[in-house]
Amino acid sequence: MRQFKVNDELINKIKRLISNDDKDKLIISLEELHYADLAEIFESLEINEVIFLVKIFDKEKIADALAEIDEDLREIILENLSEKEIAEKIEELDTDDATDVISELPEERQERVFSQIKDSELTDDIKELLKYEEDTAGGLMAKELVKVNENLSISNCLNEIRKQAKNVTRVHSIYVVDSKNKLKGRLSLKDVVTAKSRSKVKDIFIPKVDYVTADLDGKKVAKIMSKV
Repeated sequence: MRQFKVNDELINKIKRLISNDDKDKLIISLEELHYADLAEIFESLEINEVIFLVKIFDKEKIADALAEIDEDLREIILENLSEKEIAEKIEELDTDDATDVISELPEERQERVFSQIKDSELTDDIKELLKYEEDTAGGLMAKELVKVNENLSISNCLNEIRKQAKNVTRVHSIYVVDSKNKLKGRLSLKDVVTAKSRSKVKDIFIPKVDYVTADLDGKKVAKIMSKV
């Protein structure tokens, strides 16, 4: 639940704490806020004040806020961060958001940021998405997904989900495939955790899945998804 309401009083308080270099009070005052509120706050501050917050605040929340804000403001923020600082934020994002952020950097700087990212698999995923135009399905998608075989028992399915979830930032979707890795459908996490452990995935998965090819134009993707 979002506890904060961004208003002049809150903005003035933040400005005052920044002016006083009161990092501890800033962190305590804002630690419960939603990243969308933080993004809104960023757009109400001077750039030097934004940079101050970016450097002291929770990395994951800052990363999500960076993905949320206006591209022009994000570009200015990135210009004021080191490659290591950018890499730390990138590592907290899903691959689609991470790709959006890093795509705004010059190619030479992208490579320097990549060299600072500890997760080589994340780097490879971002580089793969960078190959696609921004407004195609490939450029819009995330690499974070979990897939399970339709013949797994629910007990084994849960174990497989846990194992794969260690390698992604957030589990958005659970896809069901057959023995040939062909897409069969998707799973509701709620259905998985409430099903009997001896049941099979094929007994509870949702067979209809809408999908597109990676090079499909973004407008066509939106049109298809509007019908889902």
